[in-house]
Amino acid sequence: MKKAVILSSGGIDSTTVMAIAKKEGFQIFSLSFFYGQRHAIELEYAKTIAKLFNARRHLVLSVDLKPIGGSALTETIDVPKGTYDETRNTIPITYVPARNTIFLSYALAWAEVIGAWDIFIGVNAVDYSGYPDCRPEFLNAFEVLANLATKAGVQGNSKIKIHAPLLFKTKADIIQTGIQLGVNYAITHSCYDPSPDGKACGLCDSCLIRKKGFKDAGIDDPTKYNI
Repeated sequence: MKKAVILSSGGIDSTTVMAIAKKEGFQIFSLSFFYGQRHAIELEYAKTIAKLFNARRHLVLSVDLKPIGGSALTETIDVPKGTYDETRNTIPITYVPARNTIFLSYALAWAEVIGAWDIFIGVNAVDYSGYPDCRPEFLNAFEVLANLATKAGVQGNSKIKIHAPLLFKTKADIIQTGIQLGVNYAITHSCYDPSPDGKACGLCDSCLIRKKGFKDAGIDDPTKYNI
């Protein structure tokens, strides 16, 4: 069976991507990160999701980005609430510097060790928060790097492929795709600033994008919000 490393945050996008990879016949190796994020509760969801998809392994790596800072997700900076604007052209304070580059680098190392040629990531360039590392230009560049910077890429009999099957889908499209694949979105988490008991705030960018996605998809949002 083909092996694939799936970056999993426990959210809508990465869970849908895992369902897509599973349907395509890949053996799942789920990879999550504790990077000092304030919403580390997402890791519990990622663990549950990996089990439900019968992942061969779910690996959680600690990569502390708190000392670097620069983001409301890793510093004591307030997470913006109720300010999401689809038309804005500025990068929000919830952007974590170089996060996807770092995550993909670890995924690449693991893929090389286990003999996987495929890495899946749930980035999206349509309904997203304006992050530069969610763009096709970034993914294309990283794929070139992956095949230049690894023994597998240089001496292997295949090429490393970065899969981003949701790249040009709206959040509503993603949710509808997941429903068709049998995804239970009640076991996913999106909120950047959950309450101590784990309830989603309902007002951060991620919550607002999630709410809109379910509304546009015509599907009830199973999330328990703290408002």
